[in-house]
Amino acid sequence: MLFDHRTYTCRPGTIKKHLALYAEHGFAVQTKHLGQPILYAATETGDVNTYVHVWVYENAGDRETKRAGLQADPAWQSYLQKSAEAGYLIGQVNKLMAPVPFVTHTKP
Repeated sequence: MLFDHRTYTCRPGTIKKHLALYAEHGFAVQTKHLGQPILYAATETGDVNTYVHVWVYENAGDRETKRAGLQADPAWQSYLQKSAEAGYLIGQVNKLMAPVPFVTHTKP
């Protein structure tokens, strides 16, 4: 199992606008290709201009295949263009993480 942990930072005062744009134009197409994330959450304390989402894959090959399908989808490319034009995002940190052996993780 492989977890794709992503943290995004928005310009101050724009996170709600960005999430609304994603909800309308990005979420359906992304979940069509990747399945449901195991976490999608906005920060409530600390850097309140950030949000996190975590996707789970069987392995690196599964991730590569699913993300290639997403990138090839015209609806996803349209969302990426809308997001870029809006200019709400200012940072992104991705971490691919493997579970530790002493904790059992279940797929959603």
